[in-house]
Amino acid sequence: MRVDAHQHYWQLARGDYFWMTPDMTVLYQDYQPHHLAPHLAKHNIAKTVVVQAADTVAETEYLLTLAEQHDSIAGVVGWLDMESPNFERNLMRLNEHPKFVAIRPMIQDLEDDTWMLRSKVRKNFRVLVEHDVAYDFLTHPRHLKHALEIIRTTPGLRCVIDHISKPHIKDGSLEPWREHLAAIAKHDNVYCKFSGLVTEADHANWTLEDLRPYAEHVVACFGMQRLMFGSDWPVCLLAASYDQVISTAEQLLEPHLNSDSKAAVFGGNAVTFYQL
Repeated sequence: MRVDAHQHYWQLARGDYFWMTPDMTVLYQDYQPHHLAPHLAKHNIAKTVVVQAADTVAETEYLLTLAEQHDSIAGVVGWLDMESPNFERNLMRLNEHPKFVAIRPMIQDLEDDTWMLRSKVRKNFRVLVEHDVAYDFLTHPRHLKHALEIIRTTPGLRCVIDHISKPHIKDGSLEPWREHLAAIAKHDNVYCKFSGLVTEADHANWTLEDLRPYAEHVVACFGMQRLMFGSDWPVCLLAASYDQVISTAEQLLEPHLNSDSKAAVFGGNAVTFYQL
């Protein structure tokens, strides 16, 4: 079964996409399951994992409602306040939904780069382990050393690095991203999403060769059993179409793919990680 492990739906009138502004022309519109359906059909993708795009529980509940209405949505990665005294209660409530699979605080947008090291947050990482709920790390390279500390001190945390942690592809810089990601990958409970590369490159002029050093590094670090393809649609539209994103992933990974590894990266690993 082919799975897109990372995509979004949103409805602007809901009013909680605080990061989105009208100048984001291609993104500043509604994106719903019927918009994505033709692309999924064209590429024989049976299921997707839809990921939060607003830091509200209300949006998570909205995505879970969409999941009830659309069989193509296999899982929802939602949002919860990890500093709330009611975190565990709220988590247990969401976790009753069969398609709730993970949470994703929007670390990349927080003013405090060390937020994840706060005592309340660290405690609630352990709560995630207790309830076997996965965690998506939405990070920039500067956050990776702190993510490594959480991973090192929270045994059993099922977690995934979104968008290969958004390295500075446009500038061509590799360090310290390369070093820190390699250290994180030594922990077998950590997966990595092969997603978001094109949007970290020059949107108008990126090439496969711009992306290749980053792709090769994540393959070397995580292997083909802990990488999962995600389109990051519709955010990817800033730099590439859905067709281009899939084609680019296949071309970058082609030297490492056989029938088994292709099935893993483009579906099986997401099923395993998110327990779809």
